[in-house]
Amino acid sequence: MTLTAHPEAASAADTLARWSQEPLEFRPEMERIDDDEADVAIAIGRTMRGIAETVLHDQGQAERGVHAKSHGIVIGELRVHEGLPPALAQGLFAKAATYSVVMRLSTIPGDVLDDRVSVPRGLAIKVVGVPGERLPGSEGDVTQDFLMVDAPTFGQATPREFLQGLKGLAATTDKVPALKRGLSTFLRGAEKTLEAVGLESALLKTLGGHPNTHILGETFYTQLPLLYGRHIAKLSLAPVSDHLLALKGVTLDAFEANGSPNPLRDAVIDHFQHHGGQWELRAQLCTNLQGMPIEDGSVTWSESESPYVTVATLDAGLQDVWSNGRVAQVDLGMSFSPWHGLAAHRPLGALNRVRKPAYEMSAKYRAQANGQVIREPRSRDDLPA
Repeated sequence: MTLTAHPEAASAADTLARWSQEPLEFRPEMERIDDDEADVAIAIGRTMRGIAETVLHDQGQAERGVHAKSHGIVIGELRVHEGLPPALAQGLFAKAATYSVVMRLSTIPGDVLDDRVSVPRGLAIKVVGVPGERLPGSEGDVTQDFLMVDAPTFGQATPREFLQGLKGLAATTDKVPALKRGLSTFLRGAEKTLEAVGLESALLKTLGGHPNTHILGETFYTQLPLLYGRHIAKLSLAPVSDHLLALKGVTLDAFEANGSPNPLRDAVIDHFQHHGGQWELRAQLCTNLQGMPIEDGSVTWSESESPYVTVATLDAGLQDVWSNGRVAQVDLGMSFSPWHGLAAHRPLGALNRVRKPAYEMSAKYRAQANGQVIREPRSRDDLPA
């Protein structure tokens, strides 16, 4: 298979020449556990539970504690490239193969907001039919989840900072929606002013200042590191087909004009009624812990020192991304967690560790409250037609 080079990522063919240093091999002592980590993890779980309880009380249905609102369920195929350098031919990517995938597009709050409250966007990918040694809690499954957001860094450096941000979201869950829409308009203007001088604010975007642009034009990132076989990596998913690239920076004005509270979802539905899409899944390997730390989620890893390298291609064709069957089977009947997967891709760092019990609690609470069984798919037959 010929690997296509794009300006945003290195191809496997020139990877060795572009790494400033050899990728590091992971050692357990590279992770650090603070004395209060367990207490913070409990508090994060309680806060997410509180968000879910508020939404259940107000709307009659339990939602995810974060990334509650979905904008489309996309079914596709992931093709792992052949001929990857040994450092990249690890875990899921150890050999050329094709897997079925389901992608869930979302936004980050735990309440179901009008899309005119513009906040950061998420993408959860579930790869189906993956063999190999499993992470604790996913024994017997054959899926690999990658959770991504449309920014390269997490925004908070530590679990305690994450907890404080989550408490802020909890305090405003299901409150004054009209005020949130007005505030979002103001914050988008403030963020645009910052970006005009080469700056940006993760806080402004989280509060509603994210540019209200087409979600399918975004590049998504795992933000936090994970094992990549012997190595350490972050992953990204970038649009590469012409119809997706044409959506970068495109506003949702045409979809907002009809007054729908779901212009993001309407835009995704419209796209897949007329076009498919192709993305590249890319890996960025850690080459030094000083500039590419495991335990600080706020640091952007330098792409000049270690570029994102394409390791797989994801294709999706024409489809109905919001059918009743998909909503019931995937949006309600599946959970996504960075801890669903292979031991070769174990999430690394404190921010990932504290999310594990919170995500498990969220899925269990949602299933019990809704009377819904949550299942992991085992083959393409378990995904919507």
